[in-house]
Amino acid sequence: MRNISTSRRRFMQSTVAATLLLGAKSNIFADMQERELKKRIPEERLEGNEFHLTLERTAVNITGKPSVATTVNGMLPGPTLVWREGEEVTIHVTNNLPVDGSIHWHGIILPFEMDGVPGISYPGIAPGETFTYRFKVNQSGTYWYHSHTLYHEQTGMHGSIIVEPKEREPFEYERDYVVSLSDWSDEKPEAIFRKLKISSDYYNFNQRTVGDFFEEVKEMGFVEAFKARKMWNEMRMSDRDLSDVTGYTYTYLLNGLTDEENWSGVFKKGERVRLRLINESAMTNFDLRIPGLKMRVVAADGNYVEPVEVDEIRIGVAETYDVIVEPEERAYCIFAQSIERSGFVAGTLSPNPSDRAPRPLMDEPQPLTMADMGMGDGSSMKMEMGMAHTKSGKMEMMQKWPITPLPIKKGPGVTMWAKDPRYRLDDPGVGLRDNGRKVLTYGDLRGLRSTEDDPQPDREIVLHLTGNMERYIWSINGITYDESDPLRFNYGERLRITFINDTMMNHPMHLHGMWSDLETGDDKRLVRKHTILVQPGSKISCRVTVDAKGAWAFHCHLIYHMMGMFRKVEVV
Repeated sequence: MRNISTSRRRFMQSTVAATLLLGAKSNIFADMQERELKKRIPEERLEGNEFHLTLERTAVNITGKPSVATTVNGMLPGPTLVWREGEEVTIHVTNNLPVDGSIHWHGIILPFEMDGVPGISYPGIAPGETFTYRFKVNQSGTYWYHSHTLYHEQTGMHGSIIVEPKEREPFEYERDYVVSLSDWSDEKPEAIFRKLKISSDYYNFNQRTVGDFFEEVKEMGFVEAFKARKMWNEMRMSDRDLSDVTGYTYTYLLNGLTDEENWSGVFKKGERVRLRLINESAMTNFDLRIPGLKMRVVAADGNYVEPVEVDEIRIGVAETYDVIVEPEERAYCIFAQSIERSGFVAGTLSPNPSDRAPRPLMDEPQPLTMADMGMGDGSSMKMEMGMAHTKSGKMEMMQKWPITPLPIKKGPGVTMWAKDPRYRLDDPGVGLRDNGRKVLTYGDLRGLRSTEDDPQPDREIVLHLTGNMERYIWSINGITYDESDPLRFNYGERLRITFINDTMMNHPMHLHGMWSDLETGDDKRLVRKHTILVQPGSKISCRVTVDAKGAWAFHCHLIYHMMGMFRKVEVV
């Protein structure tokens, strides 16, 4: 039998223990006494250098049905923490839960011992104990924090972080709001996961019908329509599998409030408003727009970018974007719909706090295409690093750096390998194509800082994002986390990482402890990010300066994918 490292074993044991405790008939929540539900408020900010946070169970009623959340300081989301660049912060986290807990500071560059991942950077925080995080804040911008103990993030343990800069920012504004998006379910997370394992499309109510087939016959003829249906059926896949968990069970929240509760941001005539958009959800990629109002994107994942004006932004799980808007003196709707269009949440931006802006209709869901299946589309994209256009308009890889081979396992845990994955930086993605709006793409982003003198990569690794949707198994290179060896990064090297998404899902990939400099077409302006949303059937590359020794996590940020699509990184 394969030996499993102590850290991985501890990680798995804590996961199993949490699942058993949460799912047992003698549920740990059953003995909670009836008490007045804590009032949820849109946002509470805690500022300073020293903070006291508690992890606890809190009775909530979000959908009309009493439930119990795991919270920070009894709030959902947790309080917004305001730090200052260059200062040291001390955060005392006390665990009042009956199970282990944790807090991870997402996107914050810090010593690995302070990263907050049980089984990798520390054992976690045992019930009744206090763990003190202490580190210097060496960055500024918009970030967030969340539990890294399985399922606690899904049940409410997350909050926002604002790091104020030492130097003046390259843009101006008069109002500043956090816009935190999340997904809540009254179902227990382990029940959701169990249903997905039994039937991966349990929450997908957007499946094809006989009527859809006849519409396709009208559009492309019987033979082509039949071929398309036959291909998908043989692959045991659906071109409408856009998201695993949907509005069938989720209630979408904006700053912890439902659409009916209508979060409101107030402004005065002539004011410029900064919106810090954060996707703190467990499983939902959101498409956000403000009908009638342009958004000027000024930062991505906390880092300044050359301003770009857009109508709509896809915000992958764990990503953040800062935008500036200049509203006229009327009410506007901040509208965020889920990627598969099963639900939405909205708030209001208005001079009058009692206004409720009208909500637009959700867009119709779009099916996946052959390009999303990694079968190529023949389209021409921008020049990429290590690429050149051919006369046909397609791109050929000119390999510039040695590739370090990694183990790949082809077996029943993987049902698809992309035959012709492409760099699709200018593609807004399924659901946003040709919708008549200017949608932000990664190809639009240029970092504000120059990367012209950054060193070239020393080597490259290729990570295939793999899975079997029918059996609901997720992996990297066909190997699940419990079967894997750690990835070894060499301290001081410049590494290129290429993701190839062999699945039909968008995967937000997050490397802890180090920045990922995203290649978007301009070697002089790489975009510094902590989370990269990898489109279905595509490839995308980033560069990492390996400047942080220790053990780090590297994973998909979809919570029900994370157990398999996860690697430990060791920097030596």
